[in-house]
Amino acid sequence: MCGILGLVLANPNESAAPEILEGCHYLQHRGQDACGIMTCEPRGRLYQCKGNGMVRDVFTPNRTKNLFGNMGIGHLRYPTAGTSANSEAQPFYVNSPYGLSIAHNGNLTNTNALKKYVDEVVHRHINTDSDSELLLNVMAAKLQEFNKRRINPEDIVEALKGVYGLVEGAFACTLMIAGYGVVGFRDANGIRPLVYGERLSESGMDYMFASENIALEARGFTNIKDVLPGQAVIITKSMGAVPIISQIVPAVSYSPCIFEYVYFARPDSVIDGISVYRSRIEMGTALGRRIREDLGGSNEDVRKLIDVVIPVPDTSNPSALSTATELGLPYREGFVKNRYVGRTFIMPNQSERRSSVRRKLNANKFEFHGKSVLLVDDSIVRGTTSFEIVAMAKEAGAKKVYLASCSPPIRYNHIYGIDLADSKALVAHNKEIEDVRAALSCDGLFYQTVEDLVTSCKKAALDPNNLPITQFEIGVFNGHYITGIDEKHLKNLDKEKKMFIDDKLKPAKSESDLNIYNSGSEQ
Repeated sequence: MCGILGLVLANPNESAAPEILEGCHYLQHRGQDACGIMTCEPRGRLYQCKGNGMVRDVFTPNRTKNLFGNMGIGHLRYPTAGTSANSEAQPFYVNSPYGLSIAHNGNLTNTNALKKYVDEVVHRHINTDSDSELLLNVMAAKLQEFNKRRINPEDIVEALKGVYGLVEGAFACTLMIAGYGVVGFRDANGIRPLVYGERLSESGMDYMFASENIALEARGFTNIKDVLPGQAVIITKSMGAVPIISQIVPAVSYSPCIFEYVYFARPDSVIDGISVYRSRIEMGTALGRRIREDLGGSNEDVRKLIDVVIPVPDTSNPSALSTATELGLPYREGFVKNRYVGRTFIMPNQSERRSSVRRKLNANKFEFHGKSVLLVDDSIVRGTTSFEIVAMAKEAGAKKVYLASCSPPIRYNHIYGIDLADSKALVAHNKEIEDVRAALSCDGLFYQTVEDLVTSCKKAALDPNNLPITQFEIGVFNGHYITGIDEKHLKNLDKEKKMFIDDKLKPAKSESDLNIYNSGSEQ
């Protein structure tokens, strides 16, 4: 999971960088490891600033003041195997042909085949381990086949058809072509989100792409639409240009990753026609019904065992509130969150994740002492966070601690751009619910069902009668991935994760990229 942006301003004399930077702030939750912006002026010259760290740390005023140009793209990186060097911060760039740069959200699942194609067939050099750089070079190779001084929209469409024919997995991308424009495109299953909108300015119509609609709405963009599965939207730099929308390949399905609703997206966003906030409310209501059934069938039965519902902040707050309402129990915020600590399950090892949980959350003893509490969390992954949270509740004086998850048991790896560990590291992998409960040392454990989770998301559709989604990507729960997967790729994923965790096996990585001037390296 990453955050991506793209912007084309109608006025050639305006700077796109400040608005892309503002959009990065709105998408910070999608990637906290690294960020980058690349801009382009009308003559075609490119400028960039990127590096490891949060938006506020990388994009200092001195680093961004020289990002010229009326169009650009942005990226916030969420690493799928620990942290990475500056050299893997996006956007990526290749100078031939035409000067291309890309911001990519997702994971490709046939990287070995693509590496072989890029090396042996089109003879292009790859400088990092990133599948995003592979994707960019495949696109560059397809455009190179035209052997033209200048390209047109028809060439871009034909090149993308070649890309879709080679690339497998999940991808939502913004592609900038120097001196030409910005293209947004999405894989044929629509796994990762991408929207675009328009804004009327004095010079004409501005256009913006983003992973979530909130980044556009905050800047005054309207008429916001989803880039559909298998679709590309081409925005040229020409004043008065209108979007060129092309269905590159037929949609295989419309299957967004369900974790966008469970955890990753902002609650005030709408992903593929579904309100994230409303979906989490529905998840909590369904979870409450499930808990009531498990504890006897009535709210009176529940209240004999549980005194209060407490969320694990912040994503689960809406769900915990609706769970409490459904069960007729008080809702209390018993954990105080330190908002300056990042998401814990992207830490590179268990000991760091465990200590990070303690830095991130602190229990308010007045809400726990002498009570039987129901803790509601959005999901349970490795179990490290959940184990520590249960322990903190008990240390704060809770008589009993029950734990509920808004998502079903996560038993399988996530292969489309979310670091949910190799399957063997998942606490629910090949385990019964009672075994997981014992591992987490809680007095009771409740999971959402897959059916209730899917129904909750569908109920949150803004227009239930016109919901385009055909299904959700739920491979982490059942091992059946929407694009299919072979065991060789899963083994490679596990191996790569081990290489990042084990210092002895960690591959050498450059701390800075080698492509073009990087203003992010200056203080």
